[in-house]
Amino acid sequence: MKGHRGTGRSGLIAVDRPGQEVLERTSAVVRSEWVEVRFVMGLPAAGRRVLGREAARMFFDELPAVVEASLLHRSLSAAAVARHVDAAEDQEHLRARLREMGLVAFVADGAVLPRESGVSDRPMRGARVVRFRSPDGLRVSVELPHAGRVTGMGVPEGVTLVVGGGYHGKSTLLRAIERGVYNHIPGDGRELVVTVSDAVKIRAEDGRRVEQVDISPFITNLPGGEDTRAFSTDQASGSTSQAANIVEALELGARLLLLDEDTSATNFMIRDRRMQELVAKEREPITPFLDRVRQLYEEKGVSTVLVVGGSGDYFDVADTVIMMDNYLPRDVTRRAKEIAGRFGRERRTEAAGAFGEVTPRCPVASSLDPRRGRGDKVKIAARDLHTITFGREEIDLSAVEQLVDPSQTRAIADAIHYAARRHFDGRTPLREALERVMADIRSRGLGVISPFAGRDGEGHPGEYALPRVFELGAAVNRLRTLRVVQRRPHHGARG
Repeated sequence: MKGHRGTGRSGLIAVDRPGQEVLERTSAVVRSEWVEVRFVMGLPAAGRRVLGREAARMFFDELPAVVEASLLHRSLSAAAVARHVDAAEDQEHLRARLREMGLVAFVADGAVLPRESGVSDRPMRGARVVRFRSPDGLRVSVELPHAGRVTGMGVPEGVTLVVGGGYHGKSTLLRAIERGVYNHIPGDGRELVVTVSDAVKIRAEDGRRVEQVDISPFITNLPGGEDTRAFSTDQASGSTSQAANIVEALELGARLLLLDEDTSATNFMIRDRRMQELVAKEREPITPFLDRVRQLYEEKGVSTVLVVGGSGDYFDVADTVIMMDNYLPRDVTRRAKEIAGRFGRERRTEAAGAFGEVTPRCPVASSLDPRRGRGDKVKIAARDLHTITFGREEIDLSAVEQLVDPSQTRAIADAIHYAARRHFDGRTPLREALERVMADIRSRGLGVISPFAGRDGEGHPGEYALPRVFELGAAVNRLRTLRVVQRRPHHGARG
């Protein structure tokens, strides 16, 4: 086949291309009776002149050849297809069992965690690759439907620290765990790195907008008397953005928080004894994460995995401490607790009272208007993995690190509009409204969110991949026009 011919996209035959993660997509629909593939064709032209013979060749020669090579069983490797299906089923089975095993994540022995490069998600290859090997104290085994009995490191529920020297694999382990909410294709190296589905990566995000979020568990008594129970800002600081990101994740149902101190606000994470002496608590609005992380687990059942290299004060609140040494983990929990006991707890805990309830917020539909002006047509587009154009606004998702495919971003863009038209009413909490969107998708298919969907719920879009409710919610929260009504328990609505 010639590929491109003529001008523009002439001669193009293309289908939405997946990456390393296995995601539900609209590019192919498989039924017991038939298979439907949705693709694009660039009919050949030279300027304003149609190239008829080239078009005929595309339709009657090239397209049948593509179908023959890609959709007929006789043209495919039956063993490769079976490996793909078996790998996905094993990962689903393992993820479903994590809670009953008391785990939030599992990293299989032999897994390849490092990636090929900073711009490639493919596995590193060659002699430098260090395959994962679980430490004795954290090694567990599990029986899978296809792979049989496998062993690996189980990350327990509670507070887990990942420590170690620079360039020894701390962040690499965390990145693998954060991507473990998705299944991976055979050969990726992370096929059996599996994480509970309600895990959310948290980071500081200077400059993001925050709308009516109750960040008072972390920040109170701001200069000027601003009420942090309904905190709004157009330019969040590192600490206020990280506090808002945590509370928003909890609002959407997160049960595991993933943090790396390299992408966190230092003053949000820790205040040591010397700083406590210099700056009295009554002059410091921030209650550091260190003093809330235990409460999150004990009061709300929310676990945390935290990469930390600069503060041993976290030893006091940790259940498990994993040291990465040349990309291999060691269970150093006992040693860390011995060190904590020997040096004693020098700093004062600054958390006052319980963590408290997370206040639901109800989006107002009129604040999510994708038109550029009155009477204008709707303008919604996903420009790339991390940018959505929504009417006059741009939604920046560059800090939403578990968004992995541009087709997810396309789906999120249209899902926001779908939610605004059908489920946002100023009375329904964000989580409930977005769960209704996901329920519509489960019952009627991902195509239901398409602006061109008919009564059958199918708009036949070919470039959607299923996002999680957490990334969908993150996009809604970052739309700068968003307005919400708070629903405070026993105190009525607060706008």
